[in-house]
Amino acid sequence: MTMTGEMGVEDPAMRRAAMVSELREDVIVSEAVAAAFLTVPRHVFAEGEPLEAVYDSNTPLVTKVDSRGAALSSVSAAHIQAVMLERAGIEPGMRVLEIGSGGYNAALIAELVGPEGSVTSVDIDEEIVARARRCLRSAGYGRVRVVRADAEHGVPEHAPYDRIIVTVGAWDIPPAWINQLSGRGRIVVPLRFAGLSRCIAFDRVGTRLVSRSYCLGGFVPMQGQGTFTDTVVPVTGDAALRVDGPDPGFDVPALRRAIHGRRIARWSGAAFDLPDELELFVVTSGPLVPFLHASQALVDQGVFTPAVTVGAAVLVEAGSFAYRTKRGNEDTGGWESGVYAHGPNAEDVAERYLDLLRRWAAGYRRRGAARIEYIPGDGDGGTPRGWCAPKRHGVVAVSWP
Repeated sequence: MTMTGEMGVEDPAMRRAAMVSELREDVIVSEAVAAAFLTVPRHVFAEGEPLEAVYDSNTPLVTKVDSRGAALSSVSAAHIQAVMLERAGIEPGMRVLEIGSGGYNAALIAELVGPEGSVTSVDIDEEIVARARRCLRSAGYGRVRVVRADAEHGVPEHAPYDRIIVTVGAWDIPPAWINQLSGRGRIVVPLRFAGLSRCIAFDRVGTRLVSRSYCLGGFVPMQGQGTFTDTVVPVTGDAALRVDGPDPGFDVPALRRAIHGRRIARWSGAAFDLPDELELFVVTSGPLVPFLHASQALVDQGVFTPAVTVGAAVLVEAGSFAYRTKRGNEDTGGWESGVYAHGPNAEDVAERYLDLLRRWAAGYRRRGAARIEYIPGDGDGGTPRGWCAPKRHGVVAVSWP
């Protein structure tokens, strides 16, 4: 532990340097992003938090919760902030809009755009806006504009923007965000589709947005007009299906019987690896792949594996279903993918799932294999390619070239 002076106070600069050194080993590749993280005093934006937590690269710092204790606002983990800023490719002199205020990320962006650029940050919550303004002034970034508004409409008075960085979980991309982009514009957004979230860097190509990269990334959900809630279909008191859209009409009584019926295990002979990429392939390779959530009690009873406590992608066929698992197998590089299936048609639904696991391992077992596009509904964006998810304002299309 590093101390300064005779008072025995920890030195934030040393903590900050250690955090940046760690980030350089993993996600920071540009000197500009490294310099921004070294310069901005993160602890100023995390009042009352211990420096150990403030400068831990993987720790988000919750700044406001609702009556149930759910996070409404936070200073995101430095790791994901670095990932997003690297993908944004912010250059000196750019105009940047941040959706979702906390202050710290806006200060990092201010360092990247320099004195000739501009940063506008917008949030719907007056308390969060006031806090962000106060912290930015304290840290020496009073030139950052912090605006209270519903981010669904962007901030047109300061547009166009060369970059839009979204630091809240978004279910859709409003027309205002696209309309307020400059010709060289890019949006980096944690977008929710097919029941999962991916942080995507979209470049503007004509009237559509085309991904240049994506990664895992979850954020506090957007409030205001952009709010969206998943549909939860209870199957038993301890198990439910979650879908990104309306209930398609699952045969709940049959699925309830299947949960406690016979379970079969089948194995693919294919490697289990990069589970986040594999999951993306599974959920975007069929008409509807819900997520199964179940209690720890059902895991303890041996009904399900622990994966269901956080949500497992399932194929459902009438009163039968299957979800992914793994086992050790040196012949497939250490792990082999497989499925557990329940219900009268367990063999059929298991084979359908196994086919997906084999196809992914044979053709798409790598990072960034998917092409993700957003086609606005109010323009001539062309015909979507691949799997499609309709949104309020357009369509998300995922293809596997």
